[in-house]
Amino acid sequence: MIARIWHGKTKVEDYEAYTQFINDTAIPDYSKTAGFVKLSFLRNIKNNEAHFTLITYWENLEVIKNFAGDDFEKAKYYPEDDDFLLEFEEKVEHFEVFA
Repeated sequence: MIARIWHGKTKVEDYEAYTQFINDTAIPDYSKTAGFVKLSFLRNIKNNEAHFTLITYWENLEVIKNFAGDDFEKAKYYPEDDDFLLEFEEKVEHFEVFA
């Protein structure tokens, strides 16, 4: 199994609205992809910014490519992210889950 980790940040005042967007749009999109296993959606406020970390779990790298495309290390964004995110990190991280 492979864990895919993405991080983003918003203004504190967008904390709840971006959480709702993730719940309504991103999570269903991940969940409908064949080979998706589960996810952990983390959030906190630090240094007057709202931070979001999304850890998704996949059967293997090939199914991640079905979701993210051939350049699977590139972060996937939605058009609505333009309304929330303070910056767009270019890459995500992948880890082999061994325990």
